[in-house]
This record gives sequence, structure tokens and C-alpha cells, in this order.
Amino acid sequence: MDEQAALALAIGLKAIGAGLAMMGAIGAGAGIGILVGGAVQGIARNPDAGGDIQTNMILGIAFAEAVAIYALVVALIILFVL
Repeated sequence: MDEQAALALAIGLKAIGAGLAMMGAIGAGAGIGILVGGAVQGIARNPDAGGDIQTNMILGIAFAEAVAIYALVVALIILFVL
């Protein structure tokens, strides 16, 4: 294998690795969808508890979104640092 082919293979493998690292964003998206769906159902069943439910929902969304941001950081590290 010549040097140019090895470089092309390394770039391709970096792209595959970055794509696999972003698989964490799928879980975060699904988690946020389930969380918001549950919050809407809870508020629909008990409108008086809407403020507490909304506060907890926003906090849960922030934690779930943090996982997607970590996945993005790992993908960017794979692409541009390694």
C-alpha cells in the first residue's frame, strides 16, 4: 500500500469513527422526545402541577442534551485532532 492510499484509508476511517461517535445523539433525541411526551401527558392529567412538571422537564432535557454535546465533541476530536 502506497502512502497516498494509506492516507485516504486513514481519512475514511476517521469519518466512520466520527459517525459512530455521533450515535449518542440518537439516544439523546429519543430521550428528549419521550421526556417531553411524558411531561405533556402529566400536565394534561394534572394542570395544577404544570409548573413543577415543566421545571423538571427542562432540567431533564438539559441533561439529555449534554450527552449529545459530548458525542459531538468526541466526533470533532476524532476528525480534527487524531
